[in-house]
Amino acid sequence: MTTRTGAMVGDEARTTVDSMAQGRFGAVPGKVRLGIIGLGVQGTAYARMIAEGMAGDLVVGAVADIDEAVRTHAQEVCPGAPFYTDYREMIAGGDVDAVVTTVPHYLHPQMGIDAIKAGVHVLVDKPAGVYTAQVRELNEVAAAHPDVTFAIMFNQRNNPLYQRIKEIVDGGEIGAIRRSNWIITTWWRPDAYYGASEWRATWGGEGGGVLVNQAPHQLDLWQWICGMPTSLVAKAAFGFRRDIVVEDEVTVLADYGDGVTGVFVTATHDPAGTDRLELLGDRGKIVVEGSKTATLTRFAADERELSARLSVAEGFKLAGGGDTEGFYTTEQIETESAWGSQHAGVLANFASAVLHGTELLAPGADGINGVRLANAVHLSAWLGQEVALDFDEAAYLRELNARIREEGLFPERPDPGA
Repeated sequence: MTTRTGAMVGDEARTTVDSMAQGRFGAVPGKVRLGIIGLGVQGTAYARMIAEGMAGDLVVGAVADIDEAVRTHAQEVCPGAPFYTDYREMIAGGDVDAVVTTVPHYLHPQMGIDAIKAGVHVLVDKPAGVYTAQVRELNEVAAAHPDVTFAIMFNQRNNPLYQRIKEIVDGGEIGAIRRSNWIITTWWRPDAYYGASEWRATWGGEGGGVLVNQAPHQLDLWQWICGMPTSLVAKAAFGFRRDIVVEDEVTVLADYGDGVTGVFVTATHDPAGTDRLELLGDRGKIVVEGSKTATLTRFAADERELSARLSVAEGFKLAGGGDTEGFYTTEQIETESAWGSQHAGVLANFASAVLHGTELLAPGADGINGVRLANAVHLSAWLGQEVALDFDEAAYLRELNARIREEGLFPERPDPGA
C-alpha cells in the first residue's frame, strides 16, 4: 500500500510523516478510518452504510460535531468511535485516515483544505462549496498535495444508467450533441422543511436554494455528459412559492456555441414533479425518464444526410409516424440501482482509491463545474442579462454579499484571492 502524505520536505519531515501514516493505516489493516464531520441526516446515513458493510473498506474512525448533544447519538450509530466537537482536533488526533464533510455547504472548502494540508484524505459532500473562489482555493491546495485522495459525493455518477449514457455520448453513438433539455422538478419541499434549520434557504447560511441544495447532482451530470456551456441566461424566482429569500424555481438557457443549446428547469414546489432528460445528437437521441429508464434512438445516418434523401411527401410521412425502417432504430435501456447503493458505491470507491489508487468515480476537482454553473445562473438572474461562464468571480461574490448583508443573519463571505 502506498503511503499518502501531505506536502513535506526533508528527511526528518519525511520520517515523521511516514511514521504518522503507518500509525494510521496500521490501526485497522486494510481499512480506511473515516472521520465523519457533522452527524446529521447525511452523516448518519453514511455511518449506517459503513456499519452494514455497504461501503467497502471503510470503518468509522471518529465523529466530529459542534453540538455536544450529538455525542449520545454518535455512540448509538458509531459505537466506540471517538467524538470531537472540533473537526480540527479530530484531524490532528490520529484517529482518522480520511474525512467526509456532511455540513452546511460554505464549510466544505475550508474543512477540505485543513484535512488535505494535514495529509488526511477528503471526500466532500455536494456541492463542493457555494462560490467558485472558495472552491478554486480548495482545488489548488489539493493539486499541491497529489498524494492525498480528494473526491466529491456525486453519487449520481454511480448510477449505471448515467454511466451508460455517458459511454454512449463519449463513444459518438449519437454524434455531436445539438440540444439538451432537463426538467428536474422532483424536489417538492413543504414549508416545514425550510423552517427546520436556521441556515436553510438563506444566502448567508446555505448560499442559495434549489441550485445549491437539491439540483447539484443534475448540474454535475449535465456538464459531465454534455460539457460546459460558454454562456447562459437564466430566469430565477426567489421565494416564488415558499416564504424564503433564495431561488425555488429556475429556468436556464445555455449556449455551447455553434448553435448548440441546453435548457435546464428545476423547482421545489411541484408535488407531481418531472425528471426528464433529452439529448439530441446528429446521429441519434436519448430520452431519460425518472433517472431509471432511457430510450436510445439511433439514426441510420447523420440527420442532414437523412433529410437530403427524402422528398416532401416522404418527409411528411416519416414525421407523421410512418414506416421508420431504414431511418432509425430504438433501444430501451433499463438499469437497477438499489436505494443507497449509489452513495455506498462512492464511499467504497473512495476507500479503494486511498488504499489501492483506484480511479475515482468523482474526482474532487470536478466539483467546481457545478458550482460555476449555479453561480452563473444566480448572476444572470440577479443582473437580468446573459452571463459568460468565465464570469468575474469577484463580481459574483459582491452580489452574493450584498444579499447576505440585506438578509442580516450571517457574516459576509471572504474572497480567498483578495
